[in-house]
Amino acid sequence: MTTPVLSTIPPYTTMLGFTRYVARTGPAKATFVGGLRRQRERRSGFNPHGQMVKALKADIAFRTGGSYLNGVPDLVKPRWKPLYEAVSAGATTYLHSLGDPEEVSLAQTRDALASVGPLAVKINPHFGLRYADGRREAVRLHFDEQPPTPEAITATLHLMARHMDQVLPGAEPVLVDLRRGVSHRMDPGAKAGDVERWLAGEAAAFIAMWAATAA
Repeated sequence: MTTPVLSTIPPYTTMLGFTRYVARTGPAKATFVGGLRRQRERRSGFNPHGQMVKALKADIAFRTGGSYLNGVPDLVKPRWKPLYEAVSAGATTYLHSLGDPEEVSLAQTRDALASVGPLAVKINPHFGLRYADGRREAVRLHFDEQPPTPEAITATLHLMARHMDQVLPGAEPVLVDLRRGVSHRMDPGAKAGDVERWLAGEAAAFIAMWAATAA
């Protein structure tokens, strides 16, 4: 009897999937991993935030002070309009927090494939920033209704920092809670070794749950 193809799908997730996973506790972790696996089997998934990202990047690139963000809720399908209206104000707050528009521009980032223990995780910031004083930032956006948990913040920033040579050399990782317009940066007191061990343990559990859902 031939082994079903679906049973051989290797464990894999994006940085968003992994950080959402580490933010959960108890049985919710296994339920979440099972959902990720089914999504991958069906090759399904839809990103409703694409137009918001484009609008924010356009306001940065063209130094338009939020005009693209203000207009984007009217450009999306009616089902997504409440989401865009809920996020656009915070996105504008974040845009203004960047300072003088003439002093900041977009920078090209690249995705990276991380190995967290035996788990493959795609590291994919939304965009990069370059400031007139030479500073660079690799930015990942958080769109969820609830603020990012400390676990999600730590995992996101650590994974981006760990692969910054590929993502945007010399940049600082930043996680932006877009609904609230709040930027999160790495805790200088955090010990990278401790974070690595924690993430490796989370990854090992993720893989065990992934295998369990194959039955």
